[in-house]
Amino acid sequence: MKHERLIDTQSSVKATSSSVVPGLTDNYIIAIAMLMVVLAELLMYAGNIRAGIVMHVITLLTLSVSAIWIDGSHVSRSLQVLSLLPILRLLNVSMPVFSDMTLYLYIYVYTPLLVPIYFIIRHQHITKRTLGIHFRDMQKYLPLSVAVGFIIAQGEYLTINAGNLVPDLSFVSILKLSIVMIFFVGFLEELIFRSLLQTRLSDSFGHVKGLLLASLLFGVMHSGYGTIYEIFFTSFAGLVIGYMFQRTNSLPLVTLTHGFVNVFLFGIIPLLS
Repeated sequence: MKHERLIDTQSSVKATSSSVVPGLTDNYIIAIAMLMVVLAELLMYAGNIRAGIVMHVITLLTLSVSAIWIDGSHVSRSLQVLSLLPILRLLNVSMPVFSDMTLYLYIYVYTPLLVPIYFIIRHQHITKRTLGIHFRDMQKYLPLSVAVGFIIAQGEYLTINAGNLVPDLSFVSILKLSIVMIFFVGFLEELIFRSLLQTRLSDSFGHVKGLLLASLLFGVMHSGYGTIYEIFFTSFAGLVIGYMFQRTNSLPLVTLTHGFVNVFLFGIIPLLS
């Protein structure tokens, strides 16, 4: 059944021909901000890590100042959400590189994101319903999230041949992996990319374009793995998970799906292989 989303009053303003910057429409401003994030990620993908970091810092500062300068418009709210992406990348690169990543370092990378996320939600008066925080139909969503998570993980494993983050398939190891991947990685990434980013982009560009743009950004933010196939695949995975959120407006569903992808990808599949 198609879900009718209740958009909070501040996010219901659509882009118009009038602009907060003379000569630019509102959607162009948001598009430029997205291109800045993409450029920073492409620099890092090309191996120019320093230039990528500098570009992310410039992007973060630009988005922060712009969001304050044009405060009160739907553009400002979109820029605030987009600023979470350079924060996520800068937190990531401040930790050891991917090859040295241990399970518990994910906690240190993702936990600080709670601070800017909280202030964005509070400043924009975003409701729980808009975020998708409800637990209806979870008895149906749980097996769906496991099935979709396994399929995506199997495809991604063939793409990047991920290593395992736990030493074995014991109950304790899988429980630790599940807690980190569901409640830290899955929850926070889905809160950013689906509840906040996809919702804001859908407000500005429409549901279809908003879904596509959020999925593309989700894929680009996986450039750290160093393969174009991973960017394409995670964009597709983001499209699937984003569509699930669009249809159900359930943050728990997409959180579990994302979490199970990582549990299979970084634990069960490589150890079974």
